[in-house]
Amino acid sequence: MPVYTYDPPDRFVAGTVGQPGERTFYLQAAGGGRTTSVALEKGQVSQLAERLDELLDEVRRRTGGSPSVPASAPESLADDGPLEQPLMEDFRVGAIALAWDGESERVIIEAQELSDEPIEPLSEDLPDDGPAILRVTITAAAARAFAKRATQLVVAGRPPCPLCGLPLDASGHVCPRQNGHRVGRN
Repeated sequence: MPVYTYDPPDRFVAGTVGQPGERTFYLQAAGGGRTTSVALEKGQVSQLAERLDELLDEVRRRTGGSPSVPASAPESLADDGPLEQPLMEDFRVGAIALAWDGESERVIIEAQELSDEPIEPLSEDLPDDGPAILRVTITAAAARAFAKRATQLVVAGRPPCPLCGLPLDASGHVCPRQNGHRVGRN
């Protein structure tokens, strides 16, 4: 079971390959001359971004507005670049865990390989035969920047149907709210 650790990475981003409606989502960490790319679902990217912001908001609330935790993503950390190429998928993500390390004032993100037998998240005692893990430790500012990019990535996909909220393809879609009739894009 490989454990890919980046503490800290030179770069940690979410990205996609493909056209809206057919995109594959990735988390990618790079540093020390190596790159790790893990595939995951759009919903996992969305949840990760949302949970990161919630975690950091909670840390700010509990610390009375700690200066090490920005309220929003600093523009200086914006990363709109493409994923590193060549893109080699190391594994598909099954579970994601987050933690705040108050001592180092850093966020720990752990993406665990999809497995029938997941292990305890953020554990130091890892079994030799367990699922692969990507573990990234980043500053609160970098986590805000990651969350902002990830959110933009998710909403850049297909627009929602105004009637049912399901994604519209270029030709529309068969809408359940219209008894199976096709709804087109405007």
